[in-house]
Amino acid sequence: MYKEIVSFIRKTFNTPKGIIPLHEPRFWGNEKKYLLDCVDSTFVSSVGRYVDLFEEKIKNYTGSKYAIAITNGTSALHLALKLAGVEKNDLVISQPLSFIATSNAISYLGAFPAYVDVDKKTLGMSDEKLSEFLQKKTFFKDDGFCYHKASGKKISACVPMHTFGHPVKIDVIKVLCKKYNISLVEDAAESIGSKYRLKQTGTFGNLGIFSFNGNKTITCGGGGVIITDNIKLAKMAKHLSTQAKITHPWNFGHDEIGFNYRMPNINAALACAQLEQLENFIERKRILSEKYKQFFSKTDIEFFTEPQNSCSNYWLNSIFFKNRKQRDKFLKYMNSNGIMTRPSWTLMTNLKMYKNCVRENIENSEWIEERLVNIPSSVILKPSNEI
Repeated sequence: MYKEIVSFIRKTFNTPKGIIPLHEPRFWGNEKKYLLDCVDSTFVSSVGRYVDLFEEKIKNYTGSKYAIAITNGTSALHLALKLAGVEKNDLVISQPLSFIATSNAISYLGAFPAYVDVDKKTLGMSDEKLSEFLQKKTFFKDDGFCYHKASGKKISACVPMHTFGHPVKIDVIKVLCKKYNISLVEDAAESIGSKYRLKQTGTFGNLGIFSFNGNKTITCGGGGVIITDNIKLAKMAKHLSTQAKITHPWNFGHDEIGFNYRMPNINAALACAQLEQLENFIERKRILSEKYKQFFSKTDIEFFTEPQNSCSNYWLNSIFFKNRKQRDKFLKYMNSNGIMTRPSWTLMTNLKMYKNCVRENIENSEWIEERLVNIPSSVILKPSNEI
């Protein structure tokens, strides 16, 4: 069976020999043209027309009112959490099945993650487990904020992540956050272009973030963005990301501690070209997911399909095995045969930095970690070819 999988993947990606990456970028559009234009302009740092153009394109694509280009997704999340009001010693609700950047961004502010389990049907934060946690483990103080009973810490934010590009039940999570006066910061790092109930991910929270790392659906090498409909938060994001510099024709004045988080113009040039191809990329990635779905339906390996009410970008395609032993056997065979496959991340609760954080029952996360494998998910074929 494993030989058949190798053969199928090589045929699908038209790569009879060599390594097939998990997710590699595709530069089929205006990337070189815009990069050359950027270099010729000499504006390659954080000032330049492509930064403004990229922010405008993101606003138009997502339907958000404001977009602030940032150096990378982790920095965008760090800044978004600060804007959401997260302070030292606060708790921020997160999920144990996540890339470490989510927990790290919380830690940068001196806050602590509180881990709520994920849903097997979405791979992201479970709305049911979140509701149970808030009902049983929290209380309100006279200041109107929600506090954790056991630790006494204020719960200032909730950061659900759309894992591997698949939307969580973000509408229900939004209602819960509003009920408990918790800021909703949407970690949509992996889900650019994914929709939940016809609405773009990243647009449900007070703030949302995307990543444009080299392995994402579209990339500018690094890069991230914060989106919001709140003008006050947008202005503060712009201000803090530029070292909190006070605008002046020549003086260098700063009114608080800021960050060097602005996306360089040369990255933004690449991002603009990639964004022009996003819909085509997603269409082709969804065709790839359908090919995988049909192939694995004839095996005893389960292929993960998009959650209900969702249209996923299928950033990474995932399959499930019956146990860790089968998973590891598959990983060894595929990687030995040039097919890059990866397990899910080590659960945050198993890392020494976060093992003592607040955590609920995380049986779903543990079940997924034992069984999930991500398989090659790059955009297939060039635009001129037929699939």
